[in-house]
Amino acid sequence: MANIFTTSIGKKVIMSLSGFFLILFLTLHACLNAAYLWSPEAFNHVCEFMSLPIIKIVTPVLAFGIVIHIIYAFVLFLQDYKARGKERYEVANKTKADGWASKNMLVLGVLVLLGMALHLTHFWAKMQLQEFLGNEPLSGAEAMVQTFKPLWVLIVYLVWFCFIWMHLTHGFWSAFQSMGWNNNKWIKRLQWIGYIYCTAIILIFAVVAINGYCVANGICA
Repeated sequence: MANIFTTSIGKKVIMSLSGFFLILFLTLHACLNAAYLWSPEAFNHVCEFMSLPIIKIVTPVLAFGIVIHIIYAFVLFLQDYKARGKERYEVANKTKADGWASKNMLVLGVLVLLGMALHLTHFWAKMQLQEFLGNEPLSGAEAMVQTFKPLWVLIVYLVWFCFIWMHLTHGFWSAFQSMGWNNNKWIKRLQWIGYIYCTAIILIFAVVAINGYCVANGICA
C-alpha cells in the first residue's frame, strides 16, 4: 500500500484521481453559482442549502482532494525536474505536450492557487468564516455585489478563469493518460470531451461573474 504513495506511477495516479476531485468540485460549484442568473434570492437559497450538514461533509472531502492534488503537483514537479531538468511532464506522445499549458502546468497551478486565495477572501472569509466566528455573515447576494462592483475585480476573475480553463483542459485528458488511456484514438476523444466539458464549466463561472458586475452597478436588474 505504501508503494502507491511513493512510486512514480502511484504518484501520477493519485495526482490524476485528485484532479478529478477538482473537476467534480468545480462542476458542483458552477451549478450552484448558476442560481444567481435566476435571481439574487435564488442564490441566497442555494447558499443556505450549502449550510446543510450533508453538504458541509461533502465539501471538505472535495476540498481535501484538491489539497492532495496541489501537494502531489509539487512533489511530481521536483521529482521530474531532478530526473529530466526542464522537461517536466512525461507523456507517451511528445506532440501532445507541445502546448504552453502542458509545459507549464505547475505555473498554471500556482496562478490558479493565487486566484483561489483571492476568491476565499471575497466569499468564504465574509460568509462561512464569519458564521464560524459567531459574527453576522454576508448573504451570498451581498457578497456578489461587494466583490464584483469594481471593474478591475471582474477582469482579474475573468483572467483567473482563463488560467483554470487552460489547467483543466490539459489536465482532463492528461489524467486519463496517466491512468493508461494513452493511445492516440482515446487521447483525441478525451481532448475534445475535456475541451467541451471544461469550457462549459468556465463559461458558467464567467457569465455569473459578469452578471454580478452588471447587477452591482445597476446595468441589469
